[in-house]
Amino acid sequence: MKVLITTVPFGQVDRTPLDLLEKNNIEYLINPYNRKLRDNELAGLVDDFDVIIAGTEQIDKTVINNGENLKFISRVGIGLDSVDLNYSKEKNIQVSYTPDAPAPAVAELTIGLMLSLIRSIQISNMRIKAGEWERFFGQRLSEMSIGIIGAGRIGAGVINHLKCFNPRKIFVNDIEEGKCNLDGGNIEYTTKEYIYQSSDLISLHVPLTSDTHNLITSEQLSLMKSSAFVINTARGGIVNERDLYKALDKKIIAGAAIDTYELEPYAGDLIKFDNCINTAHMGSMTVDCRTRMEIEATEEAIRFINGEKLQSPVPDTEYMVQSLFSK
Repeated sequence: MKVLITTVPFGQVDRTPLDLLEKNNIEYLINPYNRKLRDNELAGLVDDFDVIIAGTEQIDKTVINNGENLKFISRVGIGLDSVDLNYSKEKNIQVSYTPDAPAPAVAELTIGLMLSLIRSIQISNMRIKAGEWERFFGQRLSEMSIGIIGAGRIGAGVINHLKCFNPRKIFVNDIEEGKCNLDGGNIEYTTKEYIYQSSDLISLHVPLTSDTHNLITSEQLSLMKSSAFVINTARGGIVNERDLYKALDKKIIAGAAIDTYELEPYAGDLIKFDNCINTAHMGSMTVDCRTRMEIEATEEAIRFINGEKLQSPVPDTEYMVQSLFSK
């Protein structure tokens, strides 16, 4: 079987996943564009391959139909909104993912973005490089009420880190109340609307579905404090980028940090604001987490090719969720 590796970078820091493929005499091709593939590009590449080791590019019906030999998709990461799970199932294509590997890195990046926003670290850096010396008043996490929307692996990790800062309050909203340990940290489950109205900083950690697409628009932004910050390290499309631009331009909120975008690479208007931190979808990009993701996805692909039992197949609940929100 032949493997197409669409996610990049791959095997750059640690060659182990490539060594594993070569050790098993598996022919592979790494994304020749060296960037996130567009739909038509992936559709044009996939026809000769049995397995995709995939990133966040869209694997939709067109791609699947063009992949005449495609039998298995091994997703490097946790998000599944880019894969049409049920059409894959209809075409007898199995799908696996690496749900645990990226969580620690994304949670830590989120904390880093929080600290940079509330202390204007990124603005001070730019000012000094421009030859200006200006000191900025900021805030401390311990003096803030922080809203967390989504308490899965990453959201729970952020909450656990925040407990060390002892915020005034941690407000949590999740489909399943009780996902997090409520001991310590002044944690309170509440509604999204209350989080928008009462939080000094709001961080998003939900999957992208039709239910969470445009979760944050002008309507929600208008409910927030003028001193509030918004962070999205989850998925592009959860925050409406056009509405966020308007909110920053009119000073409806104090700032934002965005790591994921509807169209990547991102070159939109949010880069105009000093108080909007823009990072290049790098939440999982620590050496240990990225390497673990690549190795786990590769090992799963090798298991499939060798006819062995998969360790991280996408659970039935994910297929059900995608069916529910695609209606």
